[in-house]
Amino acid sequence: MTDARFEDGAEKPLRLMAWDAADLQVVASLAQDSVFPASEMRWTPAERRFAVLLNRFRWEDKGSLAPGHRPERVQSVLLIEDVTGVKSQGVPKGDADTILSLLDIAFEPGPDGTGAVVLTLAGDGVISCGVEALGVVLKDVTRPYVAVSGKVPHHPD
Repeated sequence: MTDARFEDGAEKPLRLMAWDAADLQVVASLAQDSVFPASEMRWTPAERRFAVLLNRFRWEDKGSLAPGHRPERVQSVLLIEDVTGVKSQGVPKGDADTILSLLDIAFEPGPDGTGAVVLTLAGDGVISCGVEALGVVLKDVTRPYVAVSGKVPHHPD
């Protein structure tokens, strides 16, 4: 795996790592507007990992904004490494019928390289993963598929 760069997203499956704030901005922009059932989050304390299986909109798809193009999504794993604890607010846990929408991923630095990776969700939901060091992976795990809604999410960038 290599450091995240937006142009790496081309037309092949993404497999990016974020080790600093600049890398994380790229990962956050590519994961923005991902949706996932509340049941698709896992914190494994023994492995110190927090993972989410996302249905990610393919912002890197060159044709995604072209007239007549059918917008695509792909299932991706968002993996946060070296997690020491997870807190959430406004997030129902384990409910497969509750669909969450990811708005942003940010790093809040703490002392000596520690900090928190914060997932901001639509509807004022927040998941905060305390980490010993910033380490986030975004990896596509399926082939792209036509977005069920047939619509392109609003992307402020």
